[in-house]
Amino acid sequence: MRKTMFLWLFAACLLLPGLSSAQINKNKTGGWYMYFWNTTLRESRFGFQGDIQYRNWDVMGDLDQLLLRGGLTYRPEKANVKFTLGYGYILSGAYGDSNDTSDESRIYQEALMPHKVAERFYLTHRFRFEQRWVESQDFRTRFRYNLFLNIPVNQVSLDKGALYIALYNEVFINGQKDTGNGNTVDIFDRNRLYTAIGYSITDNLKIQAGYMRQSTPVIDKGQLQLSLHHTL
Repeated sequence: MRKTMFLWLFAACLLLPGLSSAQINKNKTGGWYMYFWNTTLRESRFGFQGDIQYRNWDVMGDLDQLLLRGGLTYRPEKANVKFTLGYGYILSGAYGDSNDTSDESRIYQEALMPHKVAERFYLTHRFRFEQRWVESQDFRTRFRYNLFLNIPVNQVSLDKGALYIALYNEVFINGQKDTGNGNTVDIFDRNRLYTAIGYSITDNLKIQAGYMRQSTPVIDKGQLQLSLHHTL
C-alpha cells in the first residue's frame, strides 16, 4: 500500500498542469523530475544504467531540458568501483514564451566509487568525463566530480523502510573556453548543491524530494527536485 502511494505521488507531480506564465523570472524556482535506473546482468560483471530527466525553468511547463542517458557498466573483480561508458541526448528549450529548442549529443565515461563511514554515512564519489556535440558550437569536453552522502535516520541501512537525508555537491569544469563563432565560456562551468529527504519504498526502489541550487558564472537558480531511484 505504501509503495503504491509513493508511486502515485510521483506520477501526479509529473502530470501537474503547466504553471508557467508569460512573465517568468529566471530567478524563480524551477522543477526537475527524474528517474534513475540500473541493473546487473546475471552472473556477470556487466550491466546497464540510465536516467530520464524532465527539467523546467519554472515548476512545470516551461521546458529547460529533456535529458535521456544510458550506458554500459562494468565492475572489476575485487574492486569497489563501477565504470560506465554511455551516451546522452539533451533537448534544451529557451527560457520564457519562446518555443525554440537546441539539441546536444554527448558520450561520457564515468567511475563510481561508494564506501561507508561508521554505521550511517554512505559516501559515493563520481568522476565523469564528457565529450559534447552541442548544436551551433564546436566540439567540447567537460569534467565533473560529485560527492554524494546518504544518511539513514530511522535505521542504520538504506534498505526497505529507511528514511534518509540525501546530500551532494557537484563541480563542472569545461575542457576548453572557445565554443566556436567567436564565443567563449569560463573554465568553471557550474556547481550544484543539493539536499533532500529520501525514503526506501523497497530494497530496490527509493524516492527523493529536495532542493538543488545551481550556480553558474551568469545565473544562480534554485530547483525543486523529485526523483525515483530504481535497481532492476
